[in-house]
Amino acid sequence: MTEVSDKERPRRRVPSPARPVRPASRRPVPGARPARRPAAARAGRSQGPRMIRLGSPRPRLRLVSLALTLVMIAFVVRLLQVQAVDASVYSAKAEQNRYLSRTLTAERGGITDRNGVELAASVDANDITADPTMFTRKATKVDDAPEQAAALLGPILGKEPAELAEKLRTKGTQYVVLARRQTPQVWTQINDLKTTLAEKAQKDRTAVNVLAGVFQEPSSKRVYPNGDLGAGILGWVNADGKGGGGIEQQLNEELSGKDGKIRYAQAGGHRVPTAGSTETPAVAGSEVELTIDRDIQWAAQNAITEQVKESKADRGYVIVQDNKTGEVLAMANSPGFDPNDLSQAGSAALGNAALQDAYEPGSTAKVMSMAAVLEENVATPSTHVTVPNRLHRGDRLFKDDIDHPTWYLTLNGVLAKSSNIGTILATGQLGKTQQKANQVLYSYLRKFGIGSPTGLGFPGETDGILAPAEKWSTSQQYTIPFGQGVSINAMQAASVYSTIANGGVRVEPTLVRGTKGADGRFTPAPKPQKTRVVSEKTAKTLAQMLESVVDDEEGTGTKARIPGYRVAGKTGTANRVDPATGRYRGYTSSFAGFAPADNPRVTVYCAIQNATKGSYFGGQICGPVYKEVLEFALKTLQVPPTGDAPARLPVTFTP
Repeated sequence: MTEVSDKERPRRRVPSPARPVRPASRRPVPGARPARRPAAARAGRSQGPRMIRLGSPRPRLRLVSLALTLVMIAFVVRLLQVQAVDASVYSAKAEQNRYLSRTLTAERGGITDRNGVELAASVDANDITADPTMFTRKATKVDDAPEQAAALLGPILGKEPAELAEKLRTKGTQYVVLARRQTPQVWTQINDLKTTLAEKAQKDRTAVNVLAGVFQEPSSKRVYPNGDLGAGILGWVNADGKGGGGIEQQLNEELSGKDGKIRYAQAGGHRVPTAGSTETPAVAGSEVELTIDRDIQWAAQNAITEQVKESKADRGYVIVQDNKTGEVLAMANSPGFDPNDLSQAGSAALGNAALQDAYEPGSTAKVMSMAAVLEENVATPSTHVTVPNRLHRGDRLFKDDIDHPTWYLTLNGVLAKSSNIGTILATGQLGKTQQKANQVLYSYLRKFGIGSPTGLGFPGETDGILAPAEKWSTSQQYTIPFGQGVSINAMQAASVYSTIANGGVRVEPTLVRGTKGADGRFTPAPKPQKTRVVSEKTAKTLAQMLESVVDDEEGTGTKARIPGYRVAGKTGTANRVDPATGRYRGYTSSFAGFAPADNPRVTVYCAIQNATKGSYFGGQICGPVYKEVLEFALKTLQVPPTGDAPARLPVTFTP
């Protein structure tokens, strides 16, 4: 066979893909007759699916578009209003709600005695706060959330539930203070209760944690480690953190320091740590160092408290002073109070009675009359004074504390036996007329500080009462020389004896030695003012005369003797003006003096008001207190006896 090449072989035709059959056009052909409907269709019988003609969607789209446009326009208008028109208002509201400003209270400076012993200090505490917005119906789903929370917090904080509920309902704020300066134990109680309620709310959806909006902020609380010791001097700090009395009030600015400020973002009552904050740190207050010696203060307070209790007296005070420097070493009052718990303090006990009580001193004031007589050179300690049992002057008949035959006393004996009549006779020699004598005596009383501030600047301190000489009544011109008709405070009385002990120079008393700032630098208190009252010679003579009161068997102050020491002192028993009625009722008993008599270092003054049990004479009930406190002070300050023999001035003379 003859082979046929590929080129010569005939090609096979491959069929192409089938083309879809196009439906016949429904458009009528011009001139053509319309196709007749099938018989079945004409007879009403279906021959397949019927074609549904759809409506146009354009109207609906237009309606939806219009609605969306209106919504967008409303959003744009509102956005413009918020962002442009009311932007500042909403920005301020946002800042107000988000950021909170708080005062950072400066730590209050401490108060110490002269040896650095702590008398008042500040310890860690908590301010209990709340967010009122977390106690609303919307936040808690209950109507009485504030009342429920207040009922739980009241007993813990010691406050009335109604008061707390009112704070928790405060509107327009996210911050209220429920209680300040609470101990850590108080917050622990609240936090434990808060945790218990939260756990209960997790288990039971119907339960509500009504304490969720209660928080704490670090603060400080004032404490007095020695209880009532020196409370009259120290005072207390009130609920606002300010001094309410005593040194706390007097030096409040120095003790308070300077508060700081912090501004921070918050949410739900909590600080947001990641948000920015600004802070101005607080500057701690200065530490105040007093002149008080804690141990001597304790001895004085213990002694006067026991004697007031034993005598069933209204009150009493003891002052101990360094006569060379004017520094007050102790100032004790009885009854006192505990500044840690003012709720237990009676109104009569608050304050510092040693500086705030004005009373007639009685015979302890005779030393000023004797100072005037000696300084004016109208008599000497040995001058003879004949003292009758009664003395008629002006419109009164004067007498001594006891009935006696005519006494033949020296001027020293007049002081030793505390004769009122002898004092009237002696001071009568100060002028050619009684009016001139009054003027001279008045000038000396003023020099000694009577009727003037002591210089302490203590809150509530009285100046006493000393009328000008020309206004002295007929009886006053004879009673003032022996301490009636004039009023003083205990510090003024002590200062009189310190002036004599200091050689006739009055040094203003001081309670503050200085302050130590936050930088640790100590700033001494200003030096006290000094005033020459009488000559050194007169002061030395008076010291010897006062020694006769204690040392001589005829003296009225024998109970104040201290073995080994030369002691100078003077008793006082005065009619007492009842503060409630303004009339004389009871007595003011007192004792004042210093030691060693020949080289004085310490002055002690004691007074007891209205003793109703046992003796009311100053030498009997104040003499022992004087001795106990003076003896303790001499040992504490390590003051040795001088060892010199007393002067032994004559008390009587033979007519």
